[in-house]
Amino acid sequence: VKRRAMTTRESNTSAESGFRMPAEWDKHEATWLGWPHNRTDWPGKIAPIHWVYGEIVRKIAPDEIVRILVNSEQHETQVRRILKRVGVDSDRVEFFRFPTNRGWTRDFGPIFVRCEEPREVAIARFCFNAWAKYPDWDLDCHIAERVAETMGRRIFHVRHGGEDVVLEGGAIDVNGCGTLLTTEECLLDDKVQVRNPKLSRGDIEQVCRNYLGAGHVLWLARGIVGDDTHGHVDDLCRFVSPRTVVLCEEKNAGDENHRILEENRERLEGFRLQDGSRIEVVRLPMPEPLYLDGQRLPASYANFYIANSAVLVPTFNDPNDRIALGILAELLPDRPVVGIHAVDLVWGLGTLHCLTQQEPAL
Repeated sequence: VKRRAMTTRESNTSAESGFRMPAEWDKHEATWLGWPHNRTDWPGKIAPIHWVYGEIVRKIAPDEIVRILVNSEQHETQVRRILKRVGVDSDRVEFFRFPTNRGWTRDFGPIFVRCEEPREVAIARFCFNAWAKYPDWDLDCHIAERVAETMGRRIFHVRHGGEDVVLEGGAIDVNGCGTLLTTEECLLDDKVQVRNPKLSRGDIEQVCRNYLGAGHVLWLARGIVGDDTHGHVDDLCRFVSPRTVVLCEEKNAGDENHRILEENRERLEGFRLQDGSRIEVVRLPMPEPLYLDGQRLPASYANFYIANSAVLVPTFNDPNDRIALGILAELLPDRPVVGIHAVDLVWGLGTLHCLTQQEPAL
């Protein structure tokens, strides 16, 4: 991909310039993926993970471009070979040789925002510090700038009170109409995985208003057990329409997630949307717990991804797979709902939504 001149740093916020983050079900120009290469993310499993990614690309590519981050020419050659073998049309894929530390594009990749008049797509550039947990993030934290430079996108550097703001894409979910979901555990934590120690709840809400066009923030409490991001909302609660969310439910009262999810349900039932209306809450089952070396894994059907051509849902060889797919098919009837085997994928402590990032269409 040829480079274009990078746009200048913006002094206004993206919302002041007329931009907001669209809902995921809005039409995409592309889906971004960072091809996996960090073997420590999938201990002993990296080889089959490449084929899972190949299947993901195969399902997305028919109706939007898939833009893939690779480390080198050699890495790209390997990926092309896999995609060819699984039947992906090479004309539907674009490669960007931007080295990464990991492949979790939802969290470090560009968060795209769109202006309706005049029609333009730009990037809200948040900082990334590897979930305030891992030491290696020097490559990932520059991906948004590199994408903006190459694609000729305007970039808005997200700041508040003179400080750069840290936020991962999996920490938020929007309905595209001004309301945003997140958790206190992730964005307000001041002890465990601290993203923005100087920012208050009100500061975070102002940031969401100024840069994502989402001034109405709904705060859930905690994320699910096993999520090493410390509370990402995309593992437990997601918008499926401007007025409807799915919320994970753990029926086993002895499971650690039961109380966590019930508390979040109680909060949601008391919330209102940006226009004052109530939220419709639809319960989504949880699969049976999965473990690796005694560690609980964040297996959740809420980590689905809404592409143009399909809704991709992680499945876990579990009886609830069928139920979760059926619920999402009823709620998102305009595109097929497709299960993607994720028992291997979740060893990396994330699944489909964590590794994708949508770029809205003009």
